Amino acid sequence: QVQLVESGGGLVQAGGSLRLSCAASERTFSTYAMGWFRQTPGKEREFVAGISWNGDTRYYVDSMNGRFTISRDNAKSTVYLQMDSLKPEDTAVYFCAADPQRIGGTTIRNYAYWGQGTQVTVSS
Repeated sequence: QVQLVESGGGLVQAGGSLRLSCAASERTFSTYAMGWFRQTPGKEREFVAGISWNGDTRYYVDSMNGRFTISRDNAKSTVYLQMDSLKPEDTAVYFCAADPQRIGGTTIRNYAYWGQGTQVTVSS
């Protein structure tokens, strides 16, 4: 079973940037579709960005408006989320997730493995 560990969260002022990383324990990571989700207290976990196993396809929730960029380095078994022009409403716990079936997409149930999450707090 693959283990995912997120890092890179923290406190940042509005307009700033953060880069989240998600390291996988298995070399088979390179065959998985990956996604980033986020969750705030009292709300459902929501899709943020996804990337195909080979990095050729990337997709985002519309509300990101180009502020976030997902990427992956299969040689390092790591997926990244570059977040720019951060807003207070981006404050959440961010989770990475892996789909060994390569379906990926925006649906939570497609993802079999999840990290523990990393807190991102954007101050106004």
